[in-house]
Amino acid sequence: MNERLSKDPLHGITLEMQVTALVNHYGWSQLGRIIKINCFNKDPSIKSSLKFLRRTPWARTEVEALYLDMLEDDSIEEAQLPSTDPWENHRK
Repeated sequence: MNERLSKDPLHGITLEMQVTALVNHYGWSQLGRIIKINCFNKDPSIKSSLKFLRRTPWARTEVEALYLDMLEDDSIEEAQLPSTDPWENHRK
């Protein structure tokens, strides 16, 4: 079993998955303020955003960077949350 693991953090994550996650996390209005492109500000939709991002490399790069930042921020927040298991300290 010789499996290759990609070092690319976006491996297997489609652009549609990224945009959907960003919209769920930030909402269209905040996403439009963070990344200043019209497809996030004027009549936003996943479909129109994907069409624009697939044709515009600089905008896609911005979306991918924001997605990675969002994942990193979420993982930091999860690491800082206290455990909800009341017996965790007892087991150590």
